[in-house]
Amino acid sequence: MTQPTPYTRRLFLQQGITLASLLPTIPAFIQRSAMGMMPALGMTSIPGVADDRILVVIQLGGGNDGLNTVVPFGLDAYYNARPGIAIPAPDAGRAGNAGALLLDASRGLGLHPNLTGFKELFDAGQMSVVQGVGYPNPNRSHFTSMDVWHTGRTDASGNGWLGRYFDCTCNGTPLPEGSVTIGRTAPLALVGDIQKPVAFESADLFRWIGSDLHSSLGSEYDQVNRAGTLDGVKEDSQLAFLMRTSLDAQLASDRIRAAVAKQPLVAYPNGALANQLRMIGAMIRDGMKTRVYYASLGGFDTHGGQPGSHGNLMRQLGDAVRAFQNDLKAQGNEERVMSMVFSEFGRRVKQNASNGTDHGTAAPVFVIGANAKPGVVGAHPSLTDLDQGDLKFGTDFRSVYAALLANWMGADSARVLRGEYAPAPVIA
Repeated sequence: MTQPTPYTRRLFLQQGITLASLLPTIPAFIQRSAMGMMPALGMTSIPGVADDRILVVIQLGGGNDGLNTVVPFGLDAYYNARPGIAIPAPDAGRAGNAGALLLDASRGLGLHPNLTGFKELFDAGQMSVVQGVGYPNPNRSHFTSMDVWHTGRTDASGNGWLGRYFDCTCNGTPLPEGSVTIGRTAPLALVGDIQKPVAFESADLFRWIGSDLHSSLGSEYDQVNRAGTLDGVKEDSQLAFLMRTSLDAQLASDRIRAAVAKQPLVAYPNGALANQLRMIGAMIRDGMKTRVYYASLGGFDTHGGQPGSHGNLMRQLGDAVRAFQNDLKAQGNEERVMSMVFSEFGRRVKQNASNGTDHGTAAPVFVIGANAKPGVVGAHPSLTDLDQGDLKFGTDFRSVYAALLANWMGADSARVLRGEYAPAPVIA
């Protein structure tokens, strides 16, 4: 990989605001103003970078119960293991306990009854359902397993798989506008040796705070820029240059907030995930040069009282993603965006004594978009041939990553993943 280029005055001028990706290496007084930076500059035409394509990752935190998400209603073992929480077969639901939405009759598979949004997308040929996704020697710790998924390594070591994607395609220069996460902190998945993501929870909080850097960096932005001077700072000093560079944060934060403030072209439901996807949709519509967006929905650690809480989460997930896809279509951007939905692990096959499920292993992954290869990928894991009471994985999660990297983002997946993995058939 090309060695990082030294950060000189010329590089700042050539690349625009890069401070947002350099927070670990710059003084604290610069960090405060850099928090608001996200330039509206285009990515250079680097081989391997798919300039027109966008990847959206949706993380389900807590360990989503895959067996009640993609329901194996054709297997008696499913109902034997879950007498109190199993989803009835399609058309077999009773009052207050709706049946699964038919996914594949020949395989005896359905979707949770509240995933009407996913059902609509699947029927429209915009969803690939990958069954039994996991990895060898699974870890049942939330933190360790999530790190495995984020790093793309079963030892959970190193930086993020998407951070490495940018590292491998940026020629040693960080792309500050490359990745954005909606949340308080950036996920490890987006952190590379060179590339660092932008993270913000609210567009209102994603604002220029240059006045914290210097008293002259207030409403006098244009005046200062035109004059080329800063009160009390020599014009040709490095500090003056960094201050002047950081002034562009005002323009960046203004643009983000203006984009998000616009009414979306379709209605979004209420809920945290829907709000995140609405903001992502607004930035895509506004023409931001971001290539990877990251959203998340928590609450999937359903050890007790699962039917109600999990059902609510399924409704939020399906409705939010359907609205997002409808928004992309209304924008004319649906051909450019692919989404992946995953969780760090599934749940155990048998329900527990609290009408819930405990930490498990393999679970389904969803790849969604106009260019997703529609259908169900892989055989459903056996419910009787188990690994210490848990499902045995059939698809390595890195094969899904390989497909997204190689067949969607146009990257060298082996280089990014540090190993050869046959791409899962999820991209049309």
